[in-house]
Amino acid sequence: MAYSIDKDRLQQFNSLEFLARQVVEGFITGLHKSPFHGFSVEFAEHRLYNSGESTRFIDWKLYGRTDKLFIKRFEEETNLRCRIIIDRSSSMYFPLKEKVDVEDPNKIIFSVYAAAVLMSLMKKQRDAVGVSTFSDKVELHSQVRSSSVHQKYLFTELEKLLDPKLGKDQKPTDVTVSLHRIAEMLHKRSLVIIFSDMMDNDHRHDEMFSALQHFKHYKHEVILFHVIDQKLEEELDLDDRPYRFVDMETNESIKLNPIEVRDRYREQFKKTRRELEVRCGRYQIDYVQANINKGFDGILLPYLFKRERLH
Repeated sequence: MAYSIDKDRLQQFNSLEFLARQVVEGFITGLHKSPFHGFSVEFAEHRLYNSGESTRFIDWKLYGRTDKLFIKRFEEETNLRCRIIIDRSSSMYFPLKEKVDVEDPNKIIFSVYAAAVLMSLMKKQRDAVGVSTFSDKVELHSQVRSSSVHQKYLFTELEKLLDPKLGKDQKPTDVTVSLHRIAEMLHKRSLVIIFSDMMDNDHRHDEMFSALQHFKHYKHEVILFHVIDQKLEEELDLDDRPYRFVDMETNESIKLNPIEVRDRYREQFKKTRRELEVRCGRYQIDYVQANINKGFDGILLPYLFKRERLH
């Protein structure tokens, strides 16, 4: 069964050109002469030649085959290099759903749609985008390009993540190792956008924060969307009856009544989230609490409006 992104749900963002400009300009505050411009002379795609333009980059071989004039466009014409990183470990498929439903998303559906919107906005601005996915290792690390062909490839890769069967494959999380690895693979200053529930080993918090700081060490601009189901994962908002809780990554289980542990659980969860938020502030990483109960547009639009007001 093929799972696809509902393009109609993305259309509402396409007319918001000022938001697209904000994605490009606002995140790179202070870098008025973009360090991203002109770094690469990689071929991106063709466009039709306009009368009066320089003939320097006309593709004469293509002209010989088509009898039409096309200009070669290169990556150096882009404004920004963006790396979107998505956690695809099994915990990101919570709550498990049998079908893709953007109106009632789990964490991976939320992340895929938010990423798709950002990619669409950046494409309008000719910005180059790459996608990485990880679990306990880096599973995908695409090239960074701005062409239409590349965008279609990235959408195909994102759509693969929507398959609910992936939530049952017990993929563990290693945020620390994966983010360190991706940081080492980024050779040019970029806007780095991370979608993750940040559920790593509780005893490795310092190492996990160090992995986030790694991106800042290389002068990247970083935004972390901390993706959670606030109702279930933070508030433990469940009926007063016994439940069997199963770890989606290890399959370990425990049976208990949520009301017996709810207060302590909420206190610990909020403490952990607050520590993540404080550390991000210290490292100048933009932290966004992404509660999936609000929907991807309920988080993304207010966030982009906020950034527009700040700059």
